[in-house]
Amino acid sequence: MFNARLMRLDDQAHEHTHDHHQVVLSLAGRAEFEVNGRGGEVCRMRACLVPGDADHQFAGMGDNRMLIIDLDEEGASSTDLQVLTRLFEMPRYPQLDADFQNLLSYAGAELQRYGTDPFLGRALGGVLLRALHLRLFGEPQERVVGMLNVERLDQFIINNLARRISVAELAQVACLSPSHFHAQFKDSVGLTPHQYLLKTRLDRAARLLRESGLPLIRIAEECGFSSQSALTTAMRRYLGLTPKRVRGAD
Repeated sequence: MFNARLMRLDDQAHEHTHDHHQVVLSLAGRAEFEVNGRGGEVCRMRACLVPGDADHQFAGMGDNRMLIIDLDEEGASSTDLQVLTRLFEMPRYPQLDADFQNLLSYAGAELQRYGTDPFLGRALGGVLLRALHLRLFGEPQERVVGMLNVERLDQFIINNLARRISVAELAQVACLSPSHFHAQFKDSVGLTPHQYLLKTRLDRAARLLRESGLPLIRIAEECGFSSQSALTTAMRRYLGLTPKRVRGAD
């Protein structure tokens, strides 16, 4: 049984254990979580997956609004059980892309308006859960959105991430004029080219922090940030985490 609900997490730390799985998503603001000793933050760009029976502590950080999905395996179909087993085999703090954030905003607005309808809560919870599962375990596919080959753009960005990348260069890769490229990119991807570049740089930096022992100044250079402090400022502003917290999250 899937159920989605909205709530604010207060600043006081709480400790919980329950037998159902749980997904915590942020519509606004942030919250700190620790699940079976693994810490992380929930923000617009990162969720928290809490396995059933896992010891977890949490506290909201100032004003926040969370969308919480409760998932009970009782009565679930065999397909749903496979999804739940894979998603909740361990605590997770998955990153959320722009498309998922748009879906989350829609779900939050519907729950805000019709939150007393139990069928809506179950349906929205199932959609969000499946979207998470596809992002974590779905087969990689070349992304062609409208006339944009996003896969080709991504490859160009990754190959040149250590330097400044102009919108004109991206437009040339897409075989469009800069003005047409900017408008089509924003309509198709949901972010401006500059926002998308920043997200790619932050995603790459977070991955290097978690998976390598490179010093912070080297990671900043490889990801195209002008300095170590520029990377720290961007992470704190857009991820709600410092590089030290990202490196220690696993």
